[in-house]
Amino acid sequence: MTIVPAAYAQFGYTLAFAERTLTAQLREHLAERGTEPETWYALQLLATRGPALDRPTLSEELASSRTLDADSARELLARLEVAGLIHGGSTISLTAEGQALHHSLSEYIAAPRARLLSQFSIDDIDTTVRTMQAIAERAREETARQ
Repeated sequence: MTIVPAAYAQFGYTLAFAERTLTAQLREHLAERGTEPETWYALQLLATRGPALDRPTLSEELASSRTLDADSARELLARLEVAGLIHGGSTISLTAEGQALHHSLSEYIAAPRARLLSQFSIDDIDTTVRTMQAIAERAREETARQ
């Protein structure tokens, strides 16, 4: 009989609870600036994976998030285009206005993020980030093999 560490059993629940709690805080914080998390996510994707992404890749990435599907991702991109935050046809980029909003929101959420994370050792944060990235990569690999 294999003995499974207790942390394995707690992992999924703990991760789900942390995600739910942090998302609620982010949603509340961004609401103070009149921004939905989905808008932040789209701007963040373009800023970090850009400067340009092909529309299908961006749409698929957005649709794979917890709060969007294929239709709502297309609607989000259309709204961001109408708002002048993104532009392009088959390849999408942030406009100057989109870059400015992304930069402003990045600074805006940096303070509460720093306040929350500064309570922990940087080594623990680094380990958590590396571990979560490795878990996500392994899960993607396993899904791709199926």
